[in-house]
Amino acid sequence: MGRPYSLDLRERVVSAMTDGMSGQKAAQHFSIGESSALRWARRARETGSPKAKPMGGMRPFVLEAHRRWITVRLAEKPDLTLRALAAELKARGAKGSSFAVWSIVADAGLSFKKKPACQRARPA
Repeated sequence: MGRPYSLDLRERVVSAMTDGMSGQKAAQHFSIGESSALRWARRARETGSPKAKPMGGMRPFVLEAHRRWITVRLAEKPDLTLRALAAELKARGAKGSSFAVWSIVADAGLSFKKKPACQRARPA
């Protein structure tokens, strides 16, 4: 039966390396990749802890800088499609897909038409 560890694997690896074990030997001993052992030891030296960096979180919208222009443009021409709006943004030098445009439009609570007014189905 093995010795019970109260420390996290990262901390055990870093502790072994601090006590003189090489990164290669520590990686073999703990059955991990050598690059992981070295990366954890470097992170412990730089930050004081080998803990993983936080994951996830909310990233800003790609077209956030163009939000005002998008809302004004949709107010001027409400039947503008997302693709047409994305094409206009591209002509202005903005980088973003029609999905990025949709993200801004949806977040702003605006409505948009899927097809231009002339192509919509009319009642019989």
